[in-house]
Amino acid sequence: MSNTAEPKLGQKLNEGKTKQIFELVGEPGHVLVQSKDQITAGNAVRKDQMEGKAAIANKTTSCVFKLLQDAGLKTAFVRQHSETAFVASRCEMIPIEWVCRRIATGSFLKRNPGVKEGYRFTPLKMEMFFKDDANNDPQWSEEQLLAAGFELAGLTIGRCEVDIMSKSTVAIFEVLEKAWATQDCTLVDMKIEFGVNVITKEIVLADVIDNDSWRLWPAGDRSQQKDKQVYRDLKEVTPEAMQMVKRNFEWVAERVKLLLESQARGRVVVLMGSTSDVAHCEKIRKACGSYGIPCYLRVSSAHKGPDETLRIKAEYEGDGVPTIFVAVAGRSNGLGPVMSGNTAYPVINCPPITPDWGAQDIWSSLRMPSGLGCSTVLSPEAAAQFAAQILGLNDHLIWARLRASMLNTWVSLKQADKKLQECSL
Repeated sequence: MSNTAEPKLGQKLNEGKTKQIFELVGEPGHVLVQSKDQITAGNAVRKDQMEGKAAIANKTTSCVFKLLQDAGLKTAFVRQHSETAFVASRCEMIPIEWVCRRIATGSFLKRNPGVKEGYRFTPLKMEMFFKDDANNDPQWSEEQLLAAGFELAGLTIGRCEVDIMSKSTVAIFEVLEKAWATQDCTLVDMKIEFGVNVITKEIVLADVIDNDSWRLWPAGDRSQQKDKQVYRDLKEVTPEAMQMVKRNFEWVAERVKLLLESQARGRVVVLMGSTSDVAHCEKIRKACGSYGIPCYLRVSSAHKGPDETLRIKAEYEGDGVPTIFVAVAGRSNGLGPVMSGNTAYPVINCPPITPDWGAQDIWSSLRMPSGLGCSTVLSPEAAAQFAAQILGLNDHLIWARLRASMLNTWVSLKQADKKLQECSL
């Protein structure tokens, strides 16, 4: 993937071990992140050229950021520009590496003697390291980060910002963990960095996430590891060894594209008792769309046309696509109970409550005969969310959108609290 128009590069803003960052003339607030064909380990104590690494790393990073952005997580990624470069929002980087671990291995074992390799962290283990090559990136505590009082792009990194980065790191790991599980691959641990967007002043996931950023064990087997650890573990760097490392990186870059694809199908079918309920049903369809779930609206009355209701049910049961039925019926709700009694698929009641008889009508959705298992959710948006939670059990993309929504709600409350406190002061 590449853009036909070549961007006009301004000054070089930064150069690291594996990438260069350039100002983009004509695109204020954006930079070009150019990957390099260099691989390093041990703070560049070991470094080698690996032909094609820039393209592999850029493909991996671009796919990962697309996955996270599609879920609704905030990142600096704007677009992939070429095989070896992408465009990002300009950020002032927070000099902290956030490390999230599911399985104990590597440096964690050296720093925590007695812990056996393979110990599984539930909840995830969080660590942070101050980016300081001269001192080998020392581990920091939250208290040290708060005491540093970093000010970047006009934003002071205080308690609110630290908590946002900590919560975001966990959410990002969990989304990628769920995605890699679809390829029967265990995400063991991962390091990420955040920056402050110089335009919006928001904290966003920045830098890169490529095969240097994580440990990946296919089938949970360390002996099959595909990440940069293979390069770190080399006793001798030979052309043959570097080809093996390159093949591993290519394997990851090819698999990471598959993470953007749903491994499952699913849909929501909304049955309404009459067209007077269309507005209510459209809210359900709109909310389903935000999770990437196809939603179909149908009209059928279980009281006036039960044969047609059951025919429509059979139509959606017959093609093997996982389906959730949402019954929208006012007054006496016959749709939900009839559907629930005649299908093994989930049924959700979402009656349109009216101010006059709503308190009485609701009982036809709440009090079911024995043997019926339909739930009742009054909010159209909440009914769609419940359906997404069911389908998300087998669809990592839907699950990712739910997880991102949880994080974004938490962040908005955290920021609202901070703003209120500042106003009070």
